[in-house]
Amino acid sequence: MPHNVSLIATIAAGFGLAIAFGFIAVRLRMPPLVGYLLAGIVIGPATPGFVADVDLAGQLAEIGVMLLMFGVGLHFSMKDLLAVKRIAVPGAIVQIAVATALGFGLARWWGWSAGGALVFGLALSVASTVVLLRALEARGQLESANGSIAVGWLVVEDLVMVLVLVLLPPLAGLLEGKLQADLLGTIAWTLAKVGAFIALMLVVGRRVFPRLLFWVAGTGSRELFTLCVVAVAVGVAYASAGLFDVSFALGAFFAGMMMRESEYSHRAADESLPLRDAFAVLFFVSVGMLFDPRVLLAEPLKVLAVVAIIIVGKTLAAMALVLLLRYPLNTALTVGASLAQIGEFSFILAGLGVALNLLPKEGQSLILAGALISIALNSLLFGLLEPAKAWILRRSAWARHMELRDDPLAELPASTDQAHLQGQVVLVGYGRVGRRLAERLLAQQVHLVVAEQQRDLVEGLRARGVAAVSGDASEPAVLIQAHIARAALLVITGGDSVEIRQMVDTARQLNPGVRVLLRARGEDEAQLLRQAQLGEVFLAEHSLADQLSREVLGRMQGGVPAH
Repeated sequence: MPHNVSLIATIAAGFGLAIAFGFIAVRLRMPPLVGYLLAGIVIGPATPGFVADVDLAGQLAEIGVMLLMFGVGLHFSMKDLLAVKRIAVPGAIVQIAVATALGFGLARWWGWSAGGALVFGLALSVASTVVLLRALEARGQLESANGSIAVGWLVVEDLVMVLVLVLLPPLAGLLEGKLQADLLGTIAWTLAKVGAFIALMLVVGRRVFPRLLFWVAGTGSRELFTLCVVAVAVGVAYASAGLFDVSFALGAFFAGMMMRESEYSHRAADESLPLRDAFAVLFFVSVGMLFDPRVLLAEPLKVLAVVAIIIVGKTLAAMALVLLLRYPLNTALTVGASLAQIGEFSFILAGLGVALNLLPKEGQSLILAGALISIALNSLLFGLLEPAKAWILRRSAWARHMELRDDPLAELPASTDQAHLQGQVVLVGYGRVGRRLAERLLAQQVHLVVAEQQRDLVEGLRARGVAAVSGDASEPAVLIQAHIARAALLVITGGDSVEIRQMVDTARQLNPGVRVLLRARGEDEAQLLRQAQLGEVFLAEHSLADQLSREVLGRMQGGVPAH
């Protein structure tokens, strides 16, 4: 060829093999991510045949990290995290500590340095957000109470790992036993720069980025809008690294968080998704290129030990923590399965550990082997949840007790006034619409029971003396606890059409005369609900138009002239 085309060759080989191996992985009921890692192994230096440019692949991987973390920031909701903070925050921190201790102890037993053992343990402690989100989406559990807990747990893990990535470079010398002069000063300066960056993002970025999106969206150019989103993600990540010595990952994460403040954040997420997915594939391909498959043959016992920590150690630790926090067995099983894998942060941390001469190359290969095997087995693990739960419940009285034990928020308190549970309104969902409706009903002294999945909201309602139960109202037990059999009205403000149908079916079986009011999120959903004759359907746009028309007609009849 007349000129250097190593970049084109790396991208072409990476994408081509990723498609092939990703397709095979999906056909085998495994996440496509497994195929992307295998594609990287095939074009990596550890296997014969074509070898892609490792340096170029590393730079493409950095862009992949930026866009991955930008996407995480776009979807990061402090409100969602606060809703499950009582289990997610202590659970994630303790689980990270347990898994890190297991990995640290194992690596020290192998004779590794304390610094390398610590990085190794931390890399095994954090699960993949990408793998979890896709697993929950595939099973329709992303919006469930258990799904919210698992996602919140991983958000806390991600935030802890971001802090680790910031502190690891200045602490590298100390971890290797080299006492650095003015270590505290170095750490203080590092944290000061990180604090300055965060303050700049919160004060300036929160105002500038949403306004920038608004201006660009006003041009009506789709390509300019997409370009703006990508430029902000990559530009902020690069500038934060250059000016504040902050990792690309942290810079991109905060760029996404600030972009979320815009009313165009959903459009930004949707239109940048193809590019984020493409570079995410290159990230996982480049990670695969670093893997030496000979470790599977040379150190099979070490690989098995790593997989045991990821799948058995982390899972049991998470399940024990969930049960100790008085959540039911099915929540413990779901959270345990969600965390039984490692992914993108583990790869980033392993790469940083090798670059700082803390983690041996063998450690990186073991982490990659553990990731490959745990991700491949994760779908199988999720598929075994229900059979395993049934098997455990049949054979263990203790497990039956843990599954059936009373959740104090899953049923109304015994002190609830029974007069309020006759002819009451059962309100499903306490979001923006549900909250406003509830306040108006309570102001008119209408008897009300709220069914809501977010436990903190239920606790807040009960503290005000409002009857409320926690749980997914598509499960019959939740509506039974809300005394739907005695209700005059069922109002559903959230959920998809399948969940709404389940709620209405349960309500009508228990109370054939109950009147049902439904809030639709769009014209298509409203049409489906009307065709199914599930109840009276209200659409936000129609309600707003009716309210405005009444206001206009009232003003006209009151003598306000038309212009």
